[in-house]
Amino acid sequence: MPDNTSRGFGRTLVAVYAVFALAAAARSIFQLVTKADEAPVAYALSAFAGVVYVVATLALARNLRRLALATITIELVGVLTVGVLSLVDDELFPDQTVWSGFGAGYGFIPLVLPIVGLWWLRRTRDRG
Repeated sequence: MPDNTSRGFGRTLVAVYAVFALAAAARSIFQLVTKADEAPVAYALSAFAGVVYVVATLALARNLRRLALATITIELVGVLTVGVLSLVDDELFPDQTVWSGFGAGYGFIPLVLPIVGLWWLRRTRDRG
């Protein structure tokens, strides 16, 4: 039986995802409610990131490995794509998103987190 997220590093991973789910979702809701017209693409993208973090958190917590793999892969593609685009043309995102500058506003954790998540999923997969 593969490791699950009820103990050890898996539990820590779920906790970090939960914090990011809460942070990204709360920030995007606040931005969309108070100033959506200033940077609608950036704020909608942050909302999307929040949803991705919420689904990844739930998938990891419930040991839904395929769903976790899909959402964490989407997260990695998102942070890499938005990271590159935000560096190439800063006018695309007039305000920061969770994934801008590869997550620089969040200490680059948005860049590292999906790599760690994918590593953990690979390390703990069934070998049967």
